[in-house]
Amino acid sequence: MQGQRSYDRKGENLTSDIRERNQRSRTGPDSQYDDYQRKPTEARRQGPIKPPKPPSQEETGSERRAIVQDDPRYGRSSQDPAACKAGRGAGRPAPLQARGGRRTNPQNHRPGQRSWDKVPESKETQTGCLIEQLSEEKYECMVCCDIIRCMSPVWSCQSCFHVFHLNCIKKWARSPASQADESNEGWRCPACQNVAPKQPTSYTCFCGKVTNPEWQRSEIPHSCGDMCGKKRSGADCNHPCNILCHPGPCPQCPASITKSCTCGKTSRPMRCGQGAVLQCDKVCGAFLNCAKHICSQVCHSGMCPPCQLQVQQVCYCGVTPREVLCGTDKDGFNGSGHYSCQKQCGKMLNCEAHHCQQDCHRGLCQPCPLSPSLVKSCPCGQTPLTKLLELGYSERRSCSDAIPSCGKTCNKPLACGSSDTIHLCDKLCHEGSCGPCSLTSTIRCKCRAKTKEVPCATIQKEEELVFTCEKRCNKKRSCGRHKCGELCCVNVEHKCLLICGYKLNCGLHRCQEPCHRGNCEPCWQSSFDELACHCGITVLYPPIPCGTKPPECKNMCTRRHECDHPVFHNCHSEEKCPPCTYLTKKWCMGKHEQRSNIACHLQDISCGLTCNKTLPCEMHRCRRICHRAECLAEGSCRQPCALPRDSSCPRSTCTTKVALQCDCGRRKEMVACTEAANSYQRYAAIAMASKLSDLQLGDSMDIGPFLTKKELKQTRLECDQECATLERNRRLAEALQIDSSSDPFNARSTSVYSDSLKDDARKDLRFVTEVEEEIKNLVELANKGKQTKRSHCFPPMNREHRKIIHELAEVYTVESVSYDSEPKRNVVITAHKGKCACPNSTLTSLIERETTGRAPPPIAHIKQHSSKAVSGGTWSKMVKEEPVIDYFDVQD
Repeated sequence: MQGQRSYDRKGENLTSDIRERNQRSRTGPDSQYDDYQRKPTEARRQGPIKPPKPPSQEETGSERRAIVQDDPRYGRSSQDPAACKAGRGAGRPAPLQARGGRRTNPQNHRPGQRSWDKVPESKETQTGCLIEQLSEEKYECMVCCDIIRCMSPVWSCQSCFHVFHLNCIKKWARSPASQADESNEGWRCPACQNVAPKQPTSYTCFCGKVTNPEWQRSEIPHSCGDMCGKKRSGADCNHPCNILCHPGPCPQCPASITKSCTCGKTSRPMRCGQGAVLQCDKVCGAFLNCAKHICSQVCHSGMCPPCQLQVQQVCYCGVTPREVLCGTDKDGFNGSGHYSCQKQCGKMLNCEAHHCQQDCHRGLCQPCPLSPSLVKSCPCGQTPLTKLLELGYSERRSCSDAIPSCGKTCNKPLACGSSDTIHLCDKLCHEGSCGPCSLTSTIRCKCRAKTKEVPCATIQKEEELVFTCEKRCNKKRSCGRHKCGELCCVNVEHKCLLICGYKLNCGLHRCQEPCHRGNCEPCWQSSFDELACHCGITVLYPPIPCGTKPPECKNMCTRRHECDHPVFHNCHSEEKCPPCTYLTKKWCMGKHEQRSNIACHLQDISCGLTCNKTLPCEMHRCRRICHRAECLAEGSCRQPCALPRDSSCPRSTCTTKVALQCDCGRRKEMVACTEAANSYQRYAAIAMASKLSDLQLGDSMDIGPFLTKKELKQTRLECDQECATLERNRRLAEALQIDSSSDPFNARSTSVYSDSLKDDARKDLRFVTEVEEEIKNLVELANKGKQTKRSHCFPPMNREHRKIIHELAEVYTVESVSYDSEPKRNVVITAHKGKCACPNSTLTSLIERETTGRAPPPIAHIKQHSSKAVSGGTWSKMVKEEPVIDYFDVQD
């Protein structure tokens, strides 16, 4: 109870102690040397620092010590030596006296108790908030957005007083994003954008006296514990900061001084460093910039405004006047004029024979350049006048006398010529300027690529010896995308001045930097508003990078839906909700039956039955599968009418396709029914006419069918040479008693290749050979390997080659698919194990056999012999009736 009463008394007297301290600080600048008092802080919270409240009656001194010891923010009790060593770091380098400071030993403080120097009376300050947030480890680094620990090395900006991790601010200072403009050198603070010339390198306390300060639980983190001593922000305050080393700006100077107003006529005592400017109500009375008139404004800050009276001034030569404000070019006045009009002076020289040829100038004119005392040689400068006097020339008495000529060639260098040769004046020694040169000069362009000859008379200055050619520079600019394109370019670095303009990663803004190499920098624009999902439960807190999508919310969607079924999808940022998948019962489109387990979003359901609705003709029913909309999409019924006609049917041509085949059945074609009927009628009419002629001659007539089997065959397709070859092979197989299932002549394999594929193969046999090799290898790998399928991608090719691949893949039972668009369209084939197979004969071998030679066709009138037991006499008869063909000579 005694400890509680002492704490209560201490809490009650805390406010009075602060007032006494502040009163002593106001007495004068000497108050900064008073003893520093420390106050305990127990309650930690973010915001302004307030005096701690005394503990309640239930909380005793022992309970409070237990709370402090168990608090994880304080660690173990300070009475434990191990805890003190771990909290302050192993192996402290030196005591505080070695650093030149003096630290008060907090012997009377309880474990975990903090105390620091006097804080300004106004707790709503940036300094107070920084102290509290750093002490409670609630302050975040703006670069990494992580908490700044009490033992972490930090760096504080001297402009905005933001605190950063030392490693984070080093990385930021080295990054290209922190660099200042091209005109300035240094890096920018990420908070206030203030440009600093040097990058941070070491960890110092807030006042900058101590490097690598050690953390003490009783002091402000990252401070040295000594007096700050920094210069205050006031412009006319000379008193250093008298509180302990602290973050943030120094408090206002509490000293009282006597200040004068801006005009100096009135003085008044006021607080040192106060930002307000003292002004009186008297007239300023100071001289203006002209030093002739006085200021008529009331006492003001800053410089007096310039004099607004209009005065007339003349130039140095006294020819050109002007009206300007009083005080203009005051320093340029030489007694007669104030400025130069840039015209020829024209004043009479002291020789009283010539005028001054210089531009309007200040001061006296120069002596006459033709004065005998200044001219010491002939006009060309090759011969001194003393030698000419010895030769009998008269001595010059005044500047009007002619200068003797030496008679030599002038030889003064002219403005024309080239870099290799210089043209000289070829006239005799003369006065005045040299005349135009009669030669031509070879001048070169700036880029040194072209030259041209020009008359020297057109060259008046040395700058005219260089011209600009019409050659455009084809070198790449610094961006690597654009060409220079400048005429007669002499640049070493071809900088691109165009704006990049590419869309940034946010997809909303475009790069405004000059055209550059590589990827654009990320969009630096950000929002400082919270970004929430549609329901508002999940929130992203600022700063939000530009282009950030709303956060993904795991709660159910709360939007208004078209149906009343339960919602199974989460909250989303898209305007349209996903379709409802709740299973319902719905009628089909034709109202035939009600289907179950149909998703809610499905509208048109087909039952798969015939529509069977009565059509508008009221004679037929719809034969379509259950469908939407009207039954007659064409507009009228197209079904055949079942009613008998009142009149005879009109003659019409049958256009139905019928199948015709040859006798052996190999050839098949689809022809119009009319053509097949015309062929049959033609042969039937010929047979009828022959029978009627026999009847007229008195012969008997068979009343059986008009057409014989031979004539009926003539209405079919005719067998071609390949059919005859197959028939011959079949007869040989029967004669040699060869099983037809073995297919020794590859009769069936030849039919797998279409005629169009054969024609394409004859045109480009080399391509077909390569494709068949690829497909054959793929089929063998698929059937022999362990994988279920294998694929091969052909390079891009034209439509004809892709058609060949598709048809060959169908023969080998291989899947083929075309991908991409023209001209990059290609074919990918896939062989499935157990499904693909190679034919007995390749297309390449078939085409080669056709080109090498063909066997002679069989004779058509020879009768076919039965495949039953062939006797020796019968076989010899067959050999006599038709040529014997060896088994190995069969080519097809």
